[in-house]
Amino acid sequence: MATCALAATRAFRSMMRFRAIPVHFSSSSEGKKDLSHVDPSSNMPRMVDVGEKATSARSATAVATVAFPADVAKTLRLGKSDDVRSAKGPVITTATIAGVMGAKKTADLIPFCHPLAIEDCAFEVRVADEGTSLDIECTVKVSGKTGVEMEALVGASVAALCVYDMTKALSHNIEIRSTRLLAKSK
Repeated sequence: MATCALAATRAFRSMMRFRAIPVHFSSSSEGKKDLSHVDPSSNMPRMVDVGEKATSARSATAVATVAFPADVAKTLRLGKSDDVRSAKGPVITTATIAGVMGAKKTADLIPFCHPLAIEDCAFEVRVADEGTSLDIECTVKVSGKTGVEMEALVGASVAALCVYDMTKALSHNIEIRSTRLLAKSK
């Protein structure tokens, strides 16, 4: 089995013209954390083994901000109704659907994320910065052996991308800013 894995690794490196990058692993006694997705013995990327972990309720919340030029925000009438409309349709409703779809596809997009049976994915969209931006907050919940922060981050990011797509006809100066994790529980 190890010989097959070694052959596969060599073939992968050859196909991708992969050059191993030296990674320094500090000892835990120094108070620094190791990279969990890098095997310290081979410096190769790997999926974390969660087989021995207990199943528990986990949640994570992430936010992405979409900033609009003032004239675009005025045209969209941010904060004046429950949803923003563009020529393509209801922006926030469509972005919420896209964000949920994105969160559900996280394991297909991020190589070492475990596929999860998401139990809840909720969005809250708020007008911010005196009516010139939208804060898109995504909260994901699951009962599992691994966290859901990547799902929350992907959900918020995809929703923000959808907002951009649905409003880009008004301006290419729309910005997606500061996608970040707000909270995580085990």
